[in-house]
Amino acid sequence: MAKLEEKLTEMLEPGVEALGFELVGIEFVRAGKHSILRVFIDHENGITVDDCADVSHQVSAILDVEDPISTEYNLEVSSPGMDRPLFKEKHYIESVGEVVQVRLSMPMGDKRNFKGKVLACEDGMVSIEVDGQQFQLAVANIEKGNVVPTFD
Repeated sequence: MAKLEEKLTEMLEPGVEALGFELVGIEFVRAGKHSILRVFIDHENGITVDDCADVSHQVSAILDVEDPISTEYNLEVSSPGMDRPLFKEKHYIESVGEVVQVRLSMPMGDKRNFKGKVLACEDGMVSIEVDGQQFQLAVANIEKGNVVPTFD
C-alpha cells in the first residue's frame, strides 16, 4: 500500500468503524483534476446506498479538517463488490480457496501479474497456484489484488 493510502487508512478507519462499518481499504487514483479517492466499506449485513452516504459524510468531514490531499479529487464510497479488492493479509486469508488476480510492485523473475487459486496465507506470504505451479508472494509486494468472481 502506498504511503498516502496508509496515512488515509489510519486517519479514516476510526470514523468509519464508529459508524459500525469495516474499512476494507482505500485507493487513490491520481489523474490531475479528475483524481478519485475510493473508500471501500463492508458490514456483515451488506452495504446499502444510505450506508455509503453516511460514511461519505463522515469521511468528508474528517478530510475537510485534516486536509491530507493537496490536489482536487472526487470521493467515492462503495461496497467491495464481487471483485472484492484485497488490501491486507487478512483479506488473503479470507480468500483461501478462491481465484484471485494480483499485480506485484516488484516483479518476481519476469512476472508481475498472477491469476490463480489462493492455497494459503500466513506470515505475510500468499501461496497461489497458477496453472498447476505454486508461487509464494509477499503481501507487502502486492500492488493490487482482487477476487475473480466465479459464476456456477
